[in-house]
Amino acid sequence: MKVLVTGTAGFIGSFTAAQLAQRGDEVVGIDSINDYYDVNLKFGRLARDGIDPTSAENGNQVRSSRYPSYRFQRMHLEDRKSLEGLFGAEKFDRVCHLAAQAGVRYSLTNPHAYVDANIVGFVNVLECCRHQTIEHLVYASSSSVYGLNENYPFSTHDNVDHPISLYAATKKANELMAHTYSHLYGLPTSGLRFFTVYGPWGRPDMALFLFTKAILENRPIDVFNEGRMKRDFTYVDDIVTGVVKVLDQLPSGDPHWSATTPDPSTSRAPYRLYNIGNNSPVKLMDFIESIENSLGRKAKKNLLPMQPGDVQATWANVDDLVADFGYQPRISIQEGIDRFIEWYLEFYKGP
Repeated sequence: MKVLVTGTAGFIGSFTAAQLAQRGDEVVGIDSINDYYDVNLKFGRLARDGIDPTSAENGNQVRSSRYPSYRFQRMHLEDRKSLEGLFGAEKFDRVCHLAAQAGVRYSLTNPHAYVDANIVGFVNVLECCRHQTIEHLVYASSSSVYGLNENYPFSTHDNVDHPISLYAATKKANELMAHTYSHLYGLPTSGLRFFTVYGPWGRPDMALFLFTKAILENRPIDVFNEGRMKRDFTYVDDIVTGVVKVLDQLPSGDPHWSATTPDPSTSRAPYRLYNIGNNSPVKLMDFIESIENSLGRKAKKNLLPMQPGDVQATWANVDDLVADFGYQPRISIQEGIDRFIEWYLEFYKGP
């Protein structure tokens, strides 16, 4: 296939582009490489995949020295004309849209960044997919859409109309927008609600990165809600395996879907939503203990109240993903953290 992957300087996007290229797909990756977090980490991901980031300027496409079927271009999704030009020139078969302005807390102080990237950028992607007759659009949603829902484990068949951050609201909006295009234009779309992805090359604003850095620097770690939190931590390799499986299989409309008792995860249109997580929530204190085990150091804990926009627990019901794709996470928390620590110490040349 010829696949566009957006967000390929990002965490999940970089691994997804590499896996598709490894199996022989022709991949074009795009990313704006914004400064939401350290761009050197983004450049490092590109370099790992054979992309020279210094050459990726002024709209130039750069071919990977590691994966000959992978090309990268720096681009903003909000730049409608450039995106339309790319779609028109490349004639993609499928699109894996993983670019977004991420982060719950950042959305409290920088709301316009989320509207620009996650709303304007997404409608530009949808329009390009519509006009170029893309076979399948797979896009990243988030467990954050569950908001105030406390019906565990979280199911895509449940209502999610009470988000508690703008980031979550934009992801819910993406799902609604995708359904509209599936319904009006027959565009097959699959949304994936990611649950707390972690692993090597992860984002610096995530707990594993923050905790590791603080412990190594002998600083206390901030533990919110006094540690009474649970997260469905999912290793990045398990996530990417699921993404590729979903990309390969086109969704179809559900002939049994009822407008009187509507299932939010399906439709008469070619539209599906899936949770993609570990289906095994981990207590935050146990997570911290696994980091301590891997580092061989104890953490100093600064116990704090719950943050605005945060939730006490996440837990993914992945039954539909298992039934439709045979999805099965394989990496344990301790193994995943060990892999992250090994990468972190190498990348940052720690002790």
